[in-house]
Amino acid sequence: MRFRLIPRDEGFFELFAQSALNIDEGAQLLSALLGDLDDIDARVDRLLAMENRGDELTREILQRLDRAIVTPFDREDIHALAEHLDDVADRIRAVGDLVQLHHVHKPLESTVQLSNLLARASACNVRMIAKLGRLRGMQPEIDEINAVESEGDGIYRRGLAQLYSGEFKAFEVLRWQDIVSELEEALDGFEDVAYLVATIAVKHA
Repeated sequence: MRFRLIPRDEGFFELFAQSALNIDEGAQLLSALLGDLDDIDARVDRLLAMENRGDELTREILQRLDRAIVTPFDREDIHALAEHLDDVADRIRAVGDLVQLHHVHKPLESTVQLSNLLARASACNVRMIAKLGRLRGMQPEIDEINAVESEGDGIYRRGLAQLYSGEFKAFEVLRWQDIVSELEEALDGFEDVAYLVATIAVKHA
């Protein structure tokens, strides 16, 4: 059995778990928003609060990284994971901003579907990050996030095809294209997190 003179800092796991839960709150809120588009201003304010909380957690992780002597896994991976999670929070908030700025009031099927997938990927991300301290048993969540992202790619392409079908006016196309694309980027962000977690797990297998 190996003993460490200086124990590794386990506090990162709780901070990552808080970050995942914070993002999940935003993802569920965004899914509800795109489903009915009521109370847009109040909901976007809550998404902003989510992003701000995410920024605080990212700063706390990076500050802890600066102080830590022994980390639970590679420093560059801790930094990258914090940044990837922060990117997802930013993307979720950006979708809310676009909904507010473009004054959309009628749901679009592809954005509803993508936001539901985003909420599903986020819930899966919470479960995956909760297992990070063990650095094993995360493959089911990694596989599910990848599958959700692949499903989202198909919905994204069909959504763009619908927008350019002639069914919508030019300004509507531009408005919804921004929102659809940002949702797809947010889904990609969860896949980036899952890929990094898989890489970390392999390093420590």
